[in-house]
Amino acid sequence: MNRRVWGLFPVLLGVVFLTSCDGGSAPSGDSGSPGTDPIDRAIAVLTPTQGNDVSGTVDFVQAGEAVQVVVNVQGLKPNTVHGWHIHEFGDISTPDGNSMGGHYNPENQDHALPNKTNRHAGDLGNLTADAQGNARQEITVDNISINGTKNPILGRGVIIHADEDDGGQPTGNAGARIAQGVIGVRQVNQPES
Repeated sequence: MNRRVWGLFPVLLGVVFLTSCDGGSAPSGDSGSPGTDPIDRAIAVLTPTQGNDVSGTVDFVQAGEAVQVVVNVQGLKPNTVHGWHIHEFGDISTPDGNSMGGHYNPENQDHALPNKTNRHAGDLGNLTADAQGNARQEITVDNISINGTKNPILGRGVIIHADEDDGGQPTGNAGARIAQGVIGVRQVNQPES
């Protein structure tokens, strides 16, 4: 065995030791790399697209195999209904929200509302604004994960649309994009919005 190989031996032994002490597997929650804390909370801070006044937050909490999603939005027209979806890219570089791409659809499903099992992973249905133009909604879905193996959403985007999602093809006819936000890791000790 030459000197180069013998010189690597302590490094390789250290890697094997650290891996065996760590357990070599990710913690429960099916997320993250070995030895890291699972990412079980995420947030998208919504900002208005050009010409709109809609803002808010979308909180995501991993709960076993499901994800609880809580949206709080302000600045909508009073008493209106709006489609909202997870989109494929976390890219807010265009003022109209189009750089977010289409609905997040890693399983190549048809578009549908949340009462259908087979739908885009990003299909979250509709929000209804109250008389003050505010909307708050909670939904629990089992076709995504925050950072696990089941359609992970971390780094993707959320769009609020101008119109109601009617469940039609290919994207529900929900109209223009009036707010956008990137899904990022939420600070663990911060309360949900």
